[in-house]
Amino acid sequence: MTISVGDRLPEAKFFVMGSEGPQPKTTSEVFSGRKVALFAVPGAYTPTCHQKHMPGFLERLAEIKGKGVDAICCTAVNDVFVMDQWGKDTGATGKVELLADGAAEFAKATGLDIDLSGFGLGVRSKRYSMLVDDGVVKMLNIDEAPPEHDKSSAATLCSAIGDSI
Repeated sequence: MTISVGDRLPEAKFFVMGSEGPQPKTTSEVFSGRKVALFAVPGAYTPTCHQKHMPGFLERLAEIKGKGVDAICCTAVNDVFVMDQWGKDTGATGKVELLADGAAEFAKATGLDIDLSGFGLGVRSKRYSMLVDDGVVKMLNIDEAPPEHDKSSAATLCSAIGDSI
């Protein structure tokens, strides 16, 4: 079942690149006690993700944070090394927290996984954006087909947040 507005995020484990190498980070560690704009991409370096989705969040970083958001995070079903390099290549390092969901644990736990095996990609995450407040989903925008990114874009999230938080 897909997570909905009002639901608490399920506990899962991501990996992030730390100074000593890959480090686990739980859902609680990422989301507890803060407002987070989370967006998910089917895969780092895939065309829409790399050329449109991530750049949109980088362009609107100040606007999103200016609306009371403490952090912007991105998750993808990629390993921590790919996510780390993607952050460097896009200029997201230090601006967007990159959460590697290599085994699709979080994607499956939220019901936001998609089987893209027909395209040689295996199980991935749907493309979405959400606003999470202290671990509870406040807004959720899901694109049903991977090339689409209008519903989950930074512009749509900014518009939906408004000045209400």
